Amino acid sequence: MKKILSYLKPHAFFVILCFVFLSIQGICDLILPNYMSDIVNIGIQQNGIVDSSPEAISENGYILVKSFMTDDEKKLVDKNYILIQTGLYNDAYKKYVSLYPSLQNQNIYVLNNTEERSDLNDIFNNAYLSMTYILKSSAPESSDYINESSDINFSKIYDLIPYFKNISKESLQNVRSNITSIDPYLYKQTSLYITKQFYSEIGLDINSIQNNYIFRIGLYMILFTLLSVIAAATVSFLAAKIVAKVAKTLRHNIFSKIESFSNNEFDQFSTASLITRTTNDITQIQTFLINSIRIICYAPIIAVGGIIMALSKSFSMGWVILLGVVVLLCLIFSVFSIAIPKFNLVQKLIDKFTLVTRENLTGVMVIRAFNTQKFEEKRFDDANLKLTKTNLFINRIIAIMSPSMMIIMNIIPLLIVWVGSKQIEASQMQVGDMIAFMQYSMQIIMAFLMIAVTFIFIPRATVSANRIAEVLETEPSIKDSKNPININKNNIKGKLEFKNVSFKYEDAKEDVIENVSFTALPSQTTAFIGSTGSGKSTLINLVPRFYNVTEGEILIDGINIKDISQNDLHDIIGYIPQKGLLFSGDIESNLRYGDENADEEDLKVAADVSQATEFINSNPNGFKYKISQSGSNVSGGQRQRLSIARALVKKAPIYIFDDSFSALDFKTDAALRKALNKYTKNSTILIVAQRISTIMDADQIIVLDNGKIVGVGKHKDLLKDCETYREIALSQLPKEEL
Repeated sequence: MKKILSYLKPHAFFVILCFVFLSIQGICDLILPNYMSDIVNIGIQQNGIVDSSPEAISENGYILVKSFMTDDEKKLVDKNYILIQTGLYNDAYKKYVSLYPSLQNQNIYVLNNTEERSDLNDIFNNAYLSMTYILKSSAPESSDYINESSDINFSKIYDLIPYFKNISKESLQNVRSNITSIDPYLYKQTSLYITKQFYSEIGLDINSIQNNYIFRIGLYMILFTLLSVIAAATVSFLAAKIVAKVAKTLRHNIFSKIESFSNNEFDQFSTASLITRTTNDITQIQTFLINSIRIICYAPIIAVGGIIMALSKSFSMGWVILLGVVVLLCLIFSVFSIAIPKFNLVQKLIDKFTLVTRENLTGVMVIRAFNTQKFEEKRFDDANLKLTKTNLFINRIIAIMSPSMMIIMNIIPLLIVWVGSKQIEASQMQVGDMIAFMQYSMQIIMAFLMIAVTFIFIPRATVSANRIAEVLETEPSIKDSKNPININKNNIKGKLEFKNVSFKYEDAKEDVIENVSFTALPSQTTAFIGSTGSGKSTLINLVPRFYNVTEGEILIDGINIKDISQNDLHDIIGYIPQKGLLFSGDIESNLRYGDENADEEDLKVAADVSQATEFINSNPNGFKYKISQSGSNVSGGQRQRLSIARALVKKAPIYIFDDSFSALDFKTDAALRKALNKYTKNSTILIVAQRISTIMDADQIIVLDNGKIVGVGKHKDLLKDCETYREIALSQLPKEEL
């Protein structure tokens, strides 16, 4: 997994940028419940009044409140408030008369400095509570003065100002000591209520204050929501771009690695497995990365920030969140402990499913010819059923989480309302704080859920990452020399020598090719023949280094092929495989596979030599005739002729024909070989064949039996001296034709 994650390094800047935007999104999401709390607590319950110290207060009110302040408090208040007198049409009067209509009838004091607002709030809180305490304790009819169900009767209270001014410092200090035991919530609400009454006295529109506050906080919420949406959209865009590029790089690296594999590595990894690793496994990595980029940063911010914000609203209800998180984690770990082992099995079943599907699609003609549709349907159904059952098991286990999560996420709010309502009744909590606490608890639970969801992808992604790493970390058994000899294709004559060559497949006990030595010269044709399994194809596959020799050496113009880079080696060899394989495109693109710079004349000459011109010209599109995948829309003989033409376009010093004439009729075979002798008169020709007629005219025929050379010579000599060759020849042609 570490190696896969290292593919994020080139995109480190964008990953960091994602984390920055996720942090912005998380902070915005955490702020919103707090603003909702303010709308309920301040905007609705407090009529939008935030501070106990009034923005403006009548002169009588100012004198009244100062009666309950200490000398130091009075000095601080006088420092921050200025008197605006009615009837003085100065600048100050003109400025404030529109804000405070009662200024036309009475003097008011206006706050002109907000730097010490916090200290002023404390002073007014103490003064308000002291006034309320003294009124209730000294006057039985105090309800006539202050009644929270209606407006305060200031006219009666103002009549008591002379009495309040005579209160001694000691009495005021005793009152201050007594009010400290009052619940802070009641303490604040009482102060704000009195401030509201002072505002009403000077003609302020309380409804306007409330509406303005709610509108302002609502606007903040809209702005933070938009910012959160923009951040989320940006992260989604960047994450998709990062993950797409990582997947592109992974696919490129895997494909490049596979192209460097020798046949040994292809024996280790099945084709179906390599296809699954290049597609499905990389998709699993993509899914994991795109979720991880979002969740790894966002979820912790929401979880930690949500806990802090929730506890700031009510520390005593923290156990509700803890209970919800513990139950959630227990549920998640229980589900995952059952589901995770199955994730490892899924990828193997996908490999098997891909293998069966691929075999069925590529072998559809054989399946029909042998009437084995029912058998293949059963094979497919077995693979499909096993994969389906495993996926269903995993999905059913994980599906348990959805209703369980809904139960948890519905019980937690009910529990919060039940506990919170009691605290609200006891004046220990405000309604807005309970609503915010509820929202934070949902955010916290969702954050832990998102983190848990990441664990769903980790096991499967880890399996896929290991499977991808297996391919990327596999070192090809055939490598270039550290200091390869540079060769020029035009300077190579094509002399090929086998010196005591032996070969055995990896982990095999016996040699397939044993102590083979021969020389193939330019301008000559060297043919190989033998019974099935005698090692003919294996022998010539050693020349382009599809396998490395176990012992001995192969030389081209005296140079060991191991000292030539594979690129240069393949450049001097025209290879025609036993099975003619064409690529999707058209005839021209397939022929240019031999040389992308070949001109039209080269293509026509190669087609003429390979006897492909007739069927190419028979189609109106000619060389632009579309070829389907693997050349399935042309016959076997046409595929072979196009494969031969493709190699001839290359104009190589060495040509290898691995039983490349088997699908041709005798007439076409003879015409092709005749044209081929003229076209490749300066090249070294290696032909593997099963038919005697194909190799009768070869300059040198090598007869193989169980990986050993049992005869070398021309056709007539071998008929006399090689029993194996004679048996093969007589089994194919009448004695008089030999």
